Amino acid sequence: QQSQGRGKSYICSDCGKNFVCHSWLVRHQTSHTGERPYKCSKCDKTYRRKDYLLNHQRRHTGERLFQCSLCSKRFVLKRSLLKHQEGHVQETHERPHGCAECGKSFSGKKSLRIHQRSHAAERPYPCAECGKSFNCHSGLVRHQMIHRGERPYKCSECGKCYSRKEHLQNHQRLHTGERPFACAQCGKSFIRKQNLLKHQRIHTGERPYQCPACGRSFRYKESLKDHQRVH
Repeated sequence: QQSQGRGKSYICSDCGKNFVCHSWLVRHQTSHTGERPYKCSKCDKTYRRKDYLLNHQRRHTGERLFQCSLCSKRFVLKRSLLKHQEGHVQETHERPHGCAECGKSFSGKKSLRIHQRSHAAERPYPCAECGKSFNCHSGLVRHQMIHRGERPYKCSECGKCYSRKEHLQNHQRLHTGERPFACAQCGKSFIRKQNLLKHQRIHTGERPYQCPACGRSFRYKESLKDHQRVH
């Protein structure tokens, strides 16, 4: 039904809701008729609206259009991005102690002090087995699992086990195809944050690994090791 007045409006005969254009009314009316004309070719799931279908199809393709401007993480759905960004806002209130070196924030002063040791290269917790040192006790405890052969984190897909939860999470992305860490410069995405950081050196030109013998610098640690074999 169309009404007259200052401007055209299209009224739904079922619920009386007004729309400024006819296509919006037609789209709305599918909520009353139950019509779901948009079908996914991958799994046969159907939707009332084309944009709902497109959002769904990204789950199959792995396409992540919505990127967080703060941490570069990407999302399939805009609402997932907005929910994620709320975490950044909340974090600024819950983590008031910021590191002057890198800007990372912490909820308590103790956590900040432990983190600051990573910048100062202070590692007061050595492993009695191999001598490797850590900047916090929890890091040492986690490392000692390697010597004990303890691998408590198991993948439900393939049964592979890991000593650390984050290693399991990285592995599980091989099954899901999730690549949440995207480069803000070129859009290339990665399973692990470390891989993103290494990749970004291509854009920044950063070469943090220097040969003590000749002063030549390298983008990657492996490249430095290869070079040092020459000396």
